Amino acid sequence: MPPERRPPDDPQEWPNRAHGNLVRARATLPGVYLEDCCFDAQQAAEKAIKAVLLARGVAFPPIHDLAGLLTILGQTGEVIPPGLAEAARLTRFAVSTRYPGIAEPVTVREHQRAVVIAETVVQWAEERVGAGRSGR
Repeated sequence: MPPERRPPDDPQEWPNRAHGNLVRARATLPGVYLEDCCFDAQQAAEKAIKAVLLARGVAFPPIHDLAGLLTILGQTGEVIPPGLAEAARLTRFAVSTRYPGIAEPVTVREHQRAVVIAETVVQWAEERVGAGRSGR
């Protein structure tokens, strides 16, 4: 069961939504392309980063570029751990892999790496915004 919804301007609502994306990102179901799972990994990381921006009172642009969002976050004085820059690798899953013929199919290894990166970003963001995951 999903947690109780919070208002969209509450930074803790964003990790809640990111967790839904993580559940779908981890799921490898028959008939589901890995590209679609990786899209959910990208979305989880994006929502997590935007949660931290919101917690810092920063309006964020409606973009999917995770490197760009991390740059904006860094400009606020937030210290971005070196490993978090790997989130930029997920940006391609926001658009180019979602449509037929634009990119090569995602491999199992790429999918697994995307999920690990997304989990890392979400965990980091939860620590930053104080989002508890009780009940999950």
